[in-house]
Amino acid sequence: MAAATPLLKDELDIVIPTIRNLDFLEMWRPFFQPYHLIIVQDGDPSKIIKVPEGFDYELYNRNDINRILGPKASCISFKDSACRCFGYMVSKKKYIYTIDDDCFVAKDPSGKDINALEQHIKNLLCPSTPHFFNTLYDPYRDGADFVRGYPFSMREGAPTAVSHGLWLNIPDYDAPTQLVKPHERNTRYVDAVMTIPKGTLFPMCGMNLAFDRDLIGPAMYFGLMGDGQPIGRYDDMWAGWCTKVICDHLGLGIKTGLPYIWHSKASNPFVNLKKEYNGIFWQEEIIPFFQAATLPKECTTVQQCYLELSKQVKKKLSSIDPYFTKLGEAMVTWIEAWDELNPTGDNLAKLSIADGPAKTKK
Repeated sequence: MAAATPLLKDELDIVIPTIRNLDFLEMWRPFFQPYHLIIVQDGDPSKIIKVPEGFDYELYNRNDINRILGPKASCISFKDSACRCFGYMVSKKKYIYTIDDDCFVAKDPSGKDINALEQHIKNLLCPSTPHFFNTLYDPYRDGADFVRGYPFSMREGAPTAVSHGLWLNIPDYDAPTQLVKPHERNTRYVDAVMTIPKGTLFPMCGMNLAFDRDLIGPAMYFGLMGDGQPIGRYDDMWAGWCTKVICDHLGLGIKTGLPYIWHSKASNPFVNLKKEYNGIFWQEEIIPFFQAATLPKECTTVQQCYLELSKQVKKKLSSIDPYFTKLGEAMVTWIEAWDELNPTGDNLAKLSIADGPAKTKK
């Protein structure tokens, strides 16, 4: 019997940021091999990254980013996993799945390997319920439905823009929590998917994440982090806060829960503390900013929403630190670069990626 065609085989790219050989792909081969990979190499561009045989991929290093974006390359972080968002920009697919290179295939409670990608796709292809919480969590799953008292007028739900997956083994903790709980491991598998309610922010983790690039791609900017910046490890959270405000404004949904991956190794808490130090203080003012942020009804596209948010960031957060003026400007540069690489209608691309990445393999 012929194997079924993988879901969205020609409509999804897998984006992986890395500084090392991608041996971890061997474990993912049964699930990832049918898909196209976009690998964003961080750090030294002269280093040769090895990719296992048989994968269809393109690999971009810092030289490629500088060549393709020119002066606008300044908006892409260096020496930080935030560089992954360059992969979102150059993709031409409708959907993106991004995963870290220390994430392995997890097993469900029955011992079966979890096809994380398949579950993310299922999440993205069915609606969300951001406007009214269903106490049986995701009503669109097999064996579930809307509970008594759920308005029939709201049961069509909203389009799902983001699927946020979780992790077994090493939890996604900040440095202070890592330091006080060095041996803690997440062994609890919760068989649930839920929609994050409208008006509620969440800490988005980029290591096991999928999204509808057509619906929300331009908001998936992972900020300015790493080399030369006063903060790190807040890249995915920054993208999550911006994305959630925009999804709420545009009537889109974000799901969290399944699927799980196996997070194999904890990063050094002392190194993390150095990166997070400013963010731990700043987030106490950043979160209220996003909680209070509103977007005018004239903002009807993700780009318009994001540019409006960039103005508010510069106006209201720059008093915390000059970094936020720089970040607000980088948000504008990101949208300009996105639109040039992803022209719509009569807007012809000013930038070309005809030369392609440094390395491709089919």
